[in-house]
Amino acid sequence: MGKRKTLTGALLAVAILTVAGCSGQAAVSGETAKAPADPADASGTIKVLTHRTDLVQNGTMDKYAAEFNKTYPKVKVKFEALTDYEGEVKIRMNTEDYGDVLMIPSVVAKNDYPKFFAPLGSSADLGGKYRFSDKTDVDGKIYGIATFGTANGFLYNKAVWKKAGVTAWPTTPQEFLGDLKAIESRTDSVPYYTNFKDGWPLTAWSNNIGSVTCDARANDKLAGPVSPWKKGGELNTIDSLLYDIVDSGLSEKDPNTTNWEASKAMIAKGEVATMQLGSWAITQMRDAARQAGTDPDDIGFMPFPVRKDGKYCALLASDYQQAVNAHSDHKAAARAWVDWFAEKSGFPAKEGAVSALKSADMPSTLKDFVDNDVTFLDRSEAETGEVNAIDNAAEIGLNKPDYRQKLVDTARGAQKGSREDFLADLDKRWNEAAGTVGS
Repeated sequence: MGKRKTLTGALLAVAILTVAGCSGQAAVSGETAKAPADPADASGTIKVLTHRTDLVQNGTMDKYAAEFNKTYPKVKVKFEALTDYEGEVKIRMNTEDYGDVLMIPSVVAKNDYPKFFAPLGSSADLGGKYRFSDKTDVDGKIYGIATFGTANGFLYNKAVWKKAGVTAWPTTPQEFLGDLKAIESRTDSVPYYTNFKDGWPLTAWSNNIGSVTCDARANDKLAGPVSPWKKGGELNTIDSLLYDIVDSGLSEKDPNTTNWEASKAMIAKGEVATMQLGSWAITQMRDAARQAGTDPDDIGFMPFPVRKDGKYCALLASDYQQAVNAHSDHKAAARAWVDWFAEKSGFPAKEGAVSALKSADMPSTLKDFVDNDVTFLDRSEAETGEVNAIDNAAEIGLNKPDYRQKLVDTARGAQKGSREDFLADLDKRWNEAAGTVGS
């Protein structure tokens, strides 16, 4: 358990709820879910929908609720963990009964947030306090607060890389490929593991947008007929690296046999050397190392292999955002949970993730980034609505696994085509879609 099908993120471009047949019960009052001035003012039973089935099953979420009740004794918190979170919540949102607190599903278009969620306050009030608040900013109102944020990069087994003679982070995609080739020739490890079969780990590659150019607004700049995969463009750099890894035979032999849960032990034991994931995964891999009897400190994390002005950059992107159901009868209690979970629970630190609170320190899992002066940038989400609309119309799915699975299949010869033709087709579809969105 504990897989992340979003990411933690980010900009999943999929059908708008109303297109998917969800009316959303759009006639809502827009009543703000205000934080209670006094904990005693919050009462009632609230249902919290979550994708973290692992934390519900092992009792972790109940422990958080018990801590919450020390401050809010009149609120009873019930959790409902959903394995197919996105799919099940999408169906429930045809009604008014989709929990009191929920993670905002990616299927909801940003501009439709007011139909389904209660505003939490103004962007002027909340923007200075919370990271990633612009992701849920609609017309100056904030509709969700991030459970945490994540940096993106490559998890790697330091012992394997050292055995291959590599002790410094690569500074270019070409150096990265050279390092993987050294691992192939000097160790028994699989240099890179795609996690192709589960699919969702491939979406992590999109979270490098902005890291290549050290531009927090790089994702916003996709809003238009801008040929994102043109030579020299960020997505060209990102997807070309994945293509070249597979094309060079540096990944697992049969991607159809990969397994996310098994991959944790594989990298912990050094059977796999490298995987592209968010920093949220560091704690899971280190836990896997403890279970395997290997050294958790062997699990390292490196930035995308590009430097600008001599420095690496890492974009910080929001994971799921917690929101309050616009139809909830217990908005004060629901808002109390959202605020407490973001500010007081300690959840981000326990997960080794970046707190939504701007005042919080970076987590210990990113110590290597801090010590090596990696520049952190909060990803701008100002144009998320338009980028999602273009992505949806182009039927590409920047944060869905399908197109990168096709990229991997093309690179390994399971599908006809070349890298150049593949990326040119993506550009063509993107630009054509950009011309139709909003027209």
